[in-house]
Amino acid sequence: MTASAASDAPFLAAARGLPAAHTPVWFMRQAGRSLPEYRAVRGEGSILDAIKQPERAADITMQPVRRYGVDAAVLYSDIVVPPHAVGFGVDVAPGTGPVAAQPLRTIADLARLRPLEPDDVSYVADTVDLLVGELPPEVPLLSFAGAPFTVASYLIEGGPSRTYRHTKAMMYSEELLWHRVMERLAESAITFIDVQLRHGARAFQLFDSWAGSLSVADYDRFVFPHSERVFAELADKHPDVVGIHFGIGCDHLLERMYAAGPGVIGLDWRTPIRAARSRLGADTVVQGNLDPSLVLAGQAPAVTGARRVLADNDGHPGHIFNLGHGVDKDSDPAVLQAVVDLVHEETRS
Repeated sequence: MTASAASDAPFLAAARGLPAAHTPVWFMRQAGRSLPEYRAVRGEGSILDAIKQPERAADITMQPVRRYGVDAAVLYSDIVVPPHAVGFGVDVAPGTGPVAAQPLRTIADLARLRPLEPDDVSYVADTVDLLVGELPPEVPLLSFAGAPFTVASYLIEGGPSRTYRHTKAMMYSEELLWHRVMERLAESAITFIDVQLRHGARAFQLFDSWAGSLSVADYDRFVFPHSERVFAELADKHPDVVGIHFGIGCDHLLERMYAAGPGVIGLDWRTPIRAARSRLGADTVVQGNLDPSLVLAGQAPAVTGARRVLADNDGHPGHIFNLGHGVDKDSDPAVLQAVVDLVHEETRS
């Protein structure tokens, strides 16, 4: 990729705080159940089976790019692909999310979570290769992985949780085991993202969706060193690649998540953009942060909300427009299209 091609990608410019042709837009979970074309090609079985089919996974990744004209493609994948690939015993149950029939509760269970090797996810590399050959240079492919804490919570709880009972029990009563689990998952995230970047992905996002369940003190003690390691090692391997850090309900952790080393901090709808920059620095590059419920409410509320987000950003070049969480399966694609069009039209230079 030439330097001029890179500079023509609005996402990559904004991710570095540089002026772009317009504010770039992409949506977390932009490829998925909200799209009729997704439902037409998805097939039966687990999402993890579909991810193992490079041509199908590449087609699904491209669907929102073709439909909406978004400024980035995000790989069709899942945060539990690495533990699934090493045979831990985890699946994604429709309507539930990641589930593990035998949760990770003891040192013996850690043996099932062996280190991830690049060959374990060769099908992901093949999907990236297909996408790099198809995407125009101005639309980068984003890689992603689950942050160590969020993936650990699924493996330890055995599924989604509101209390994180078993996860916090391990943190507080078996701290040595906890850090061994986190070390293994940090290594896994690094390997998984590295594979995608080496095959041509041009940025990445680390999803720590459930870190907001922790206090600042617990985040610092049990999570921060491992997330910081992910960003540091990827920066060493790929110094020109920007990383994004994102979580839900993490306003109280904002400074610490940013200190972990991302180039971009993702915001949910609870934290105003101006407030984030007042706390983190005027030059902070942010991603977000339209409330996904406004998309469900209809086109007028969504467009009005998008205008408020743009006003909150106040013309700062370091802004990547996104929702404050993923696209809900009941979202109307026409509403998302209206949001993309509005952002592009009102920020075009």
